[in-house]
Amino acid sequence: MTKREYDGPILEIDNLSISFFTRLREIPAVMDFSVSVKPGEAVGLVGESGCGKSTVALGVMQDLGANGRVVGGSIKFKGRDLSEMSDEELRDIRGSQIAMIYQEPMASLNPAMRIGKQLMEVPMIHAGISEKEAYARALQLVTDVKLPDPERILKAYPHQLSGGQQQRVAIAIALAKEPEVVLMDEPFSNLDSRLKTIIRQEMIDILRAEGVTVVMVSHDHADALSVADRIMVMRKGEMVQIATPEELYHFPTSEYAASFLGPINYLSVNGGSEPLGVRPEKLKIVKEGKYKGLVEKATFQGMHYHISVNSAISNNSILIYSDGNIKEGSTLEFEIT
Repeated sequence: MTKREYDGPILEIDNLSISFFTRLREIPAVMDFSVSVKPGEAVGLVGESGCGKSTVALGVMQDLGANGRVVGGSIKFKGRDLSEMSDEELRDIRGSQIAMIYQEPMASLNPAMRIGKQLMEVPMIHAGISEKEAYARALQLVTDVKLPDPERILKAYPHQLSGGQQQRVAIAIALAKEPEVVLMDEPFSNLDSRLKTIIRQEMIDILRAEGVTVVMVSHDHADALSVADRIMVMRKGEMVQIATPEELYHFPTSEYAASFLGPINYLSVNGGSEPLGVRPEKLKIVKEGKYKGLVEKATFQGMHYHISVNSAISNNSILIYSDGNIKEGSTLEFEIT
């Protein structure tokens, strides 16, 4: 894939504010959101439902509908303010440089058109290549996203494919545009857990190999952890923290931010005025430990047991992971590693 040379940030969002307008009032959706994304970087955008994360992605696409409007700040693509571009320039960027993969793959697919024709359409229109070349490219794209029997897939209509196959085709269509930025809005949420893990990793491997910049919107911490170089956490339209997955996991600045990357215990230790946030895997059960607790419940969760412990160092039950079962009602000792 040929990329245009550019030295600066590929996306610059500065103090972005977006509102939606009804007949009665203005409804703020995003407030003072800022981030700078480097070419080839993958960033995750996570938060609770309605926090504004999808609105940010739609803002980048300049696709806020009739009632949405940027009311403050700017969005720059390769140094150019998107709001200052003509409709023709925006269509060209959306058609060839910025692509979006939606939660529902059928949002990207024409139900009345065969898959092959949909994949061939993009390069024939935007790159001006022949039908024969477009077919060869479509066949390669379907092969790249690991769909079985590529020639059969190209002849199929969307409704003849499974949900997982439809999502792979949606990814192929996005890649057909040879984009420099791919925005993904909850692209795996409709897939079962096993298929989600497989497709997520395959897709990220493809995008990284192509050097594509990725912005993934998700409420799933596993998506963000596996994809992102940095993770942005949003709440009520505002960004509350931006950090690497490791920094966010081990040093969240708030309980809200911590909650998106798995369970965390808040322990009153070392005489500190503020409870210390400690992930379950940082607590080790030992014969003689600094802390003690009563086992309330032990449940097997596949890879290990989840032990719920009542201890004086926390107002809530403490979660500890264990390789073996521990009898409920027994006392155990543990330490922070």
